[in-house]
Amino acid sequence: MRSISRVVGVSLNTVDKLLVDAGKACLAFHDETVRGLDCQRIQCDEIWSFCYSEARNVPEHKQGEAGDVWTWTSLCADSKLICNWVVGRRDSEFAMALMDDLRARLNTRVQLTTDGHKAYLEAVEGAFGGDIDYAMLVKLYGEPAEKSPERRYSPAVCTGAKKTEIEGKPDPKHVSTSYAERMNLQIRTGMKRFARLSICFSKKFENHCHALALYFIYYNFVKQHKSPKGLSPAMAAGVADRLWEIEDIVALVDAAAPKPGPRGPYKKRRPKNSD
Repeated sequence: MRSISRVVGVSLNTVDKLLVDAGKACLAFHDETVRGLDCQRIQCDEIWSFCYSEARNVPEHKQGEAGDVWTWTSLCADSKLICNWVVGRRDSEFAMALMDDLRARLNTRVQLTTDGHKAYLEAVEGAFGGDIDYAMLVKLYGEPAEKSPERRYSPAVCTGAKKTEIEGKPDPKHVSTSYAERMNLQIRTGMKRFARLSICFSKKFENHCHALALYFIYYNFVKQHKSPKGLSPAMAAGVADRLWEIEDIVALVDAAAPKPGPRGPYKKRRPKNSD
């Protein structure tokens, strides 16, 4: 945001206000448009970030409004569309919010795959009941051969994965979270707020949510994907009939902006020291 303010030559507060306006407009548009989906396979995952500071460093006066923040996402494995997302804690309350909202956006029975997080069990049962083919994919990790300081930030070695059927009859060939995990990589690459070991984190939770809404609208409607070739996820999912451009997102923000009201009559001021 500071870089944009320097390049464009406007105040940082102006950029901040535009982010808020864009986030609200994009969130409202997504909530209204991305519905009636005919998805067949859905993958869900969570990605970690933080606002203001990590949980262990949150000062007393910031308790409850700063610390760890998790973004829950659901992704259609066929169209690569982000169906919905929820931002908050990594507990059952937000898992239920994700699944309840996802259920309201679907027209068809889907095959759902999540990781082994236990909060999903109750959330999926409460939202879908028995009307779903649901499986969990639990990855197994081993200790690295070398425990040197250079491996401090390296991921653990994945030694295998366990597929567990939870509800219905999920096809074992499609029990996977690979696309959802790849989406996590795109989020970290596309939004500096998610980059680890940097100072580019969100300072306010609200701005974090607005940035996510703006990014997901860009990803769903503007970004061209190699698979399906030449289409945006929204086009592949049937919720858009053309490939958007950045100007279309700008138009959303302009359309949502309040219209200026009529001005009062102009009064000519008396010049100082007129005597």
